[in-house]
Amino acid sequence: MTIASNVKQTLASLKGIESTLKIYSVQSRNKEEKKVYKEELQTVEAVISDIENRLKTLEFEEPQYKGN
Repeated sequence: MTIASNVKQTLASLKGIESTLKIYSVQSRNKEEKKVYKEELQTVEAVISDIENRLKTLEFEEPQYKGN
């Protein structure tokens, strides 16, 4: 497995986590829980953004990984 594949797999996992946190924050009735879910959601979104930027750089530097 290439580095690009590992990065893409990690990105897919993080997007799944992001979706789960969104569902939990909507379904939670406890305000404190909602707050925690939303804070962690922001953290995950920032990490996703960083990894997406890194993936773009990786694909630019190594064109053979683009689209795989």
